[in-house]
Formats: sequence, structure tokens, C-alpha cells
Amino acid sequence: MAVTCTEKGRSLTAAVTGELDHHRAKEVMEELDRQIDAALPRTLTLDLGGLTFTDSSGIAVLLRASRRMAQIQGTMTVVHTPPQAQRVFDTAGLNKLIRFQ
Repeated sequence: MAVTCTEKGRSLTAAVTGELDHHRAKEVMEELDRQIDAALPRTLTLDLGGLTFTDSSGIAVLLRASRRMAQIQGTMTVVHTPPQAQRVFDTAGLNKLIRFQ
């Protein structure tokens, strides 16, 4: 599985591993949607420490998760972003829309 989720109280942590490209983006989005809908967390931490590659599909995944959290009045933080992925996200200007640590 590309996404491993753990829930603690009203916090959900989702660890994404492997490549996040157009082949896997739909799977990751669907799993994040399922987990968010089931847990209704106040905070989502998206851990990208195991990510080996992303392209513009990763941007869509992050935006969708952020939008879903806003719909349920929660917040999202992205942590452990690898350098290659951070360059993709910075180029797209995601740091203005999403909190990265």
C-alpha cells in the first residue's frame, strides 16, 4: 500500500511511500479520502519521508487532501518532504497554500 495511516485521538498521520506519479496518484487520493472520511480528524499530518519520486500528480494529491481537510474544518501539515519533491512543490507555489515543516 502506498499510504499507511495511523490515528491518535483526532489526529491522523498518513505516510506516503514509493513513487507518487500519475499511475499511483488516484490510489493515494482515494485512500486519503477514505481515511479522512472515516476518522474526521482535526489535524492531518502527511509524512512524505518514504517518498522516492513525485511529479505534478503529487501536487494534485496534496491540494485535494488540503481541500478535504478544509471542508471538515481541519488543518494539514506536510512533513519530511524529500528534496526532489520539495522542488516540485516549491515550483508550483504550494508553500503559499499548504504548511510544510
